[in-house]
Amino acid sequence: MKTPVLVVGAGPVGLALAGDLGWRGVPCTLIERGDGSIFQPKMDMIGVRTMEFCRRWGIVPWVEAAGYNRDYPQDCAWVTSLHGGYEFGREPFPSNKAEPLPQQSPQKRERCPQHFFDPVLTRFAKSFPQVNLRYQTELKSFEERPDGVTATLIDLASGREEKIDCDYLIGCDGGSSAVREGLGIQMIGTPALTYTTNAIIRCEGLEKLHDKKPGYRFIFIGPEGTWGTVVAINGRDWWRLSIVGDEVKRNLDEQDVRKAMIRAVGREIDFEVLSIMPWVRRQLVAASYGTQRVFLSGDACHLTSPTGGFGMNTGVQDSVDLSWKLEAMIKGWGGEKLLQSYDIERRPVAERNVAEATGNLKRMLSPRDAATPREIFEAGPKGDVARREFGEAYTHKMKREWFTLGIHLGYRYEGSPVIVADGTPEPEDSSSNYVQTSRPGHRAPHVWLAEGKSTIDLFGKGFVLMRFNKDVAVDRLQAAASQRGVPLSVVDIDHKGAREVYEKALVLVRPDGHCAWRGDEQPADALRVMDTVRGAI
Repeated sequence: MKTPVLVVGAGPVGLALAGDLGWRGVPCTLIERGDGSIFQPKMDMIGVRTMEFCRRWGIVPWVEAAGYNRDYPQDCAWVTSLHGGYEFGREPFPSNKAEPLPQQSPQKRERCPQHFFDPVLTRFAKSFPQVNLRYQTELKSFEERPDGVTATLIDLASGREEKIDCDYLIGCDGGSSAVREGLGIQMIGTPALTYTTNAIIRCEGLEKLHDKKPGYRFIFIGPEGTWGTVVAINGRDWWRLSIVGDEVKRNLDEQDVRKAMIRAVGREIDFEVLSIMPWVRRQLVAASYGTQRVFLSGDACHLTSPTGGFGMNTGVQDSVDLSWKLEAMIKGWGGEKLLQSYDIERRPVAERNVAEATGNLKRMLSPRDAATPREIFEAGPKGDVARREFGEAYTHKMKREWFTLGIHLGYRYEGSPVIVADGTPEPEDSSSNYVQTSRPGHRAPHVWLAEGKSTIDLFGKGFVLMRFNKDVAVDRLQAAASQRGVPLSVVDIDHKGAREVYEKALVLVRPDGHCAWRGDEQPADALRVMDTVRGAI
């Protein structure tokens, strides 16, 4: 068997990669050792940037209809218990349906846990005849050569082994990645932040069984500090109880889970424990993202605490960055340095995001500090004052996790060899705030050009040269692209607001939607610019 790209692992990152390759017309084979069923959803939030990719792929309606109750309020609150307990504070958020769009994007984040999102991405990937999806198929080994990779696969149903030749092998196979292990790449960072146990609970109408306002996420704080959370997994009757431990590994059974759930609710209720999964929070990034022919994406190269919801979203960004570069190599217009830029661009983003997630975890667990006043658990005026002061401080502290547009949209590819820097200073990289810019290496800004049409909708397939002044010549850039076989379209935009946001008369945008070059006139050496952005020099 032969395939241009072999993708290992059909979680959301592998599915997104296979789907994007199919969308680009690049054949690929996606293998998954499981059967596609989700034992426990490991993610539940699709960030703004990922939703922009879903918009590109035309699957936003599928995400919105996937199964989460989009009318369910998304408040986050910190309490001692749900019924009869104290509420220290709350960050109110509207439902997914009611939440307004951010000014900087044509999309907003969506609540879509993995058992809903994976089927959406599977449907997307399967819609392309170029994508061959095979379940219960495991990667046994692989051998890399200068001209390709030969992988040995095992059909788990029959036990039969087979060989498959590919130009590129991509490991999207999670934290215990066989591809990473086969490459001998180490993970760098903190291997165990906390040991935690997740349980999926089924309880109809839980929000009516206590005296607190409904919410998406409740953080439970006791005399020992923050000990657990309850999250609305489908906005109806599924809830995820997380019992947050420390650096000591413990094995919790159903009795422990039931005891913790009753403590969280604050009263005896009827509920069903659907599944229990122990896991460990980590802060790890791979020392390398791959070789010349074999690459890592998603959890295979970065593992993060879920505090902030960065993990899957960072992985999908990996896949989109990698996909267009694979297309360029397979179709013959990519240079030998193009795939080298994948590690250079994406690894710093992972380091940034996993560090931010660990900071969010430490803020969430800060009530474990000995300085937390014991009076917050006592009745009476003294306790009321202590609770108000503690609640205000904790609420302020937690805002950094709730407002993260800068993390999702503000990542940039500083120092990338396939970006033509213009010498302007790098702007602040803020987790919360995000100011749009066309500075090379940054995500190309969103501006509404007409009702329902964003500048974001122009990008995806090939390079786009945005021209905000028709009098500016672009013939040298067009000729350079044609000479090198680089797909390039020129889009003339007569829109004052877009011209102001994009700052320059000409902005060259890559297939992944990041700015590659900009100027007020075309470069004298257009061929050198084109060779740079395609990774040839």
